[in-house]
Amino acid sequence: MPSFQPSDIRAYLTRTRERWNAAPPRRRWGLITALLLFALVVFFLVIFDWNWLRGPVSSIASARLNRTVAITGDLDVHPWSLKPKVEVHGIRVSQPSWAKGDMATVDRVAFQIELPPLLLGRVVMPYLEIRKPDVKLMRLADERSNWKFGNSGGKGGMKLPAIRRFIIDEGKLELNDAVRKTTFSGTIYTDEKAEGADRGVFALRGEGRLNGERFIAAVTGAPLLNVSPSRPYPFDADVRAGATRILAKGQITRPFDLGRFTTKLTITGADLNDLYGLTGLALPNTPPYRVSGDLTRVRTRWEFEKASGRIGDSDISGNLSVETRGDKPFLTADLRSRRLDFDDLASIFGGAPKRGKGEVVSAQQAAIGGKLAAERRIFPDSTLQVERIRAMDAKVKYRAETVNAPNLPLSKVALDLALKDGVLTADPVSLTFSRGTLSGKAKLDASGSIPRTDVDLRLTNGRLEDWITQRFGGQPVIEGQMAGRAKLTGYGNSVRKAMASADGTITFVVPRGEVRQAFAELLGVNISKGLLLLLSEDPRQTPLRCAVADFKVTKGIAKSTRIIADTDVVLVTGSGSIDLRNERLNLRIEGDSKKPRLLRLFVPINIDGPLTKPAIDLETGNAIAQGGIGLALGALINPIAAIFAFVEPGLAKDADCGTIMAQSRNKGAPVKGSTTPAAAKTR
Repeated sequence: MPSFQPSDIRAYLTRTRERWNAAPPRRRWGLITALLLFALVVFFLVIFDWNWLRGPVSSIASARLNRTVAITGDLDVHPWSLKPKVEVHGIRVSQPSWAKGDMATVDRVAFQIELPPLLLGRVVMPYLEIRKPDVKLMRLADERSNWKFGNSGGKGGMKLPAIRRFIIDEGKLELNDAVRKTTFSGTIYTDEKAEGADRGVFALRGEGRLNGERFIAAVTGAPLLNVSPSRPYPFDADVRAGATRILAKGQITRPFDLGRFTTKLTITGADLNDLYGLTGLALPNTPPYRVSGDLTRVRTRWEFEKASGRIGDSDISGNLSVETRGDKPFLTADLRSRRLDFDDLASIFGGAPKRGKGEVVSAQQAAIGGKLAAERRIFPDSTLQVERIRAMDAKVKYRAETVNAPNLPLSKVALDLALKDGVLTADPVSLTFSRGTLSGKAKLDASGSIPRTDVDLRLTNGRLEDWITQRFGGQPVIEGQMAGRAKLTGYGNSVRKAMASADGTITFVVPRGEVRQAFAELLGVNISKGLLLLLSEDPRQTPLRCAVADFKVTKGIAKSTRIIADTDVVLVTGSGSIDLRNERLNLRIEGDSKKPRLLRLFVPINIDGPLTKPAIDLETGNAIAQGGIGLALGALINPIAAIFAFVEPGLAKDADCGTIMAQSRNKGAPVKGSTTPAAAKTR
């Protein structure tokens, strides 16, 4: 090891002094300045009190957030490292000017930043710790929210730096959202265990009560120690809110860019409408469901593709997407069912599916169904959630390839729905029967203070025997072509209120057909003939030339303007009303025989009682005289063209009603009817 002698040291100092004296003055002063600055920086960092920066830092944060931000504790900086550390004690963020108190308080925030990646434009935080955060989020009915700072909307998802170790301890979160009518109160914290390069887990957990029901959420992933901005970060999520459960297994494409991720998603619950508090989407009321699919988020757009599952007793599949860039979410969907259980649709209107053995129904829907059954009602009085309908726009296409509908000859369903600014339009509505179609459109306008419902539906090419299924001797009691139309307008925030206030017209027409002669005789209550024919299962038929049932609806009461059916042997007339307010039926049917019979008792038939199960009685106390056939036929012929045009343009030319006047035996008042093209039409 070399040793230095005093003479060597003296020689070194001499050479240094000579070089200094020989250097230009500018160079000497530059070196002196650099040494002084270095000494001042070292001295400054050693003795500087970082708390002096609390005011400037608070002012900058307040200006950026347009909110008062204050640091009430110490501000400590540890700069002597390639991973400098900052600690902030006591942070307070105020509410906006329209609210009182603090939006957030934090006991302590500590973090580190790696300097080498920072020089390359990337932020990597080896450590982030948030102690005792207490956050209160709120949104008013006018959509002012305290989580919007300045002009930021936050709809594209947060972009966080890569964090190697993330700690949230004793976090508290409260939410009061008047728009979604959602409240939450609970805690949030993290838990991390790392046992090697490829082992361990990071977990972000929350628990509390959402809208009064228990809420649990857990998001788990690989240890953050291994996070790299250049590769996806895998995660699993399990969220439970009351009866709703969401399971996700996916990856964040660019950690920690929460605006981009993909996941396999499975959602189960008692009612899709319950998802509003979590998603902000006004989904329809449904029976219990389970749906799975691929969920992808790219900034403001969410795609739920290859969705499949079951809703009630029906299967469902298709694709959905939600765009959140605008003032409110816009949902588009293309959905289909291979087999629709028709009673599952009752939930959409606030009713309930069937409650029998093997039926899928929630406890709440079972209670609704029990109440309707006990009160012998059809129309549910569940309140329409108009604020939810106004909170989003949508365009939905739905098709059911087959339909399970006992007692209905229904085979297919097609619906195209559009929701815009609180107005829901279904156009077309199409229900395909084994023979015939019910089609038209419906509109629910919930943009005003009182929702308005308009319905215009037409039944075309239907068959009576598909609806009146009674048979004698293997043959239908009645058969023939059938058409109809219902055009109604009602007001109210429930189906029951809309029906109770409805105005409009309901009409059914049978332009031609066949009826069992025995059945027609009984309509005239010809005991000597009709009863014997039925008992002997006589297969003879008689033509049904024409039948019309026309009702004018005013404030929920459908009063008959004419009920008439003409056969070779009997002319049937009727009158009465259908009370949509109290859901009761009150009709009186009379039959007038056209041919002499040995024994004729003209006894009216009364149909009275609740729509769900009316009673049929014979009015045996009185016998009526024959002779009203001509007058009744006149009542039929005069308005026939207008009625048929209302039901279906061009229907009159296919009707046999025009032969009634020529072929009837007028035994009463003379017929005074106009000869219209419809009336002149013969077989």
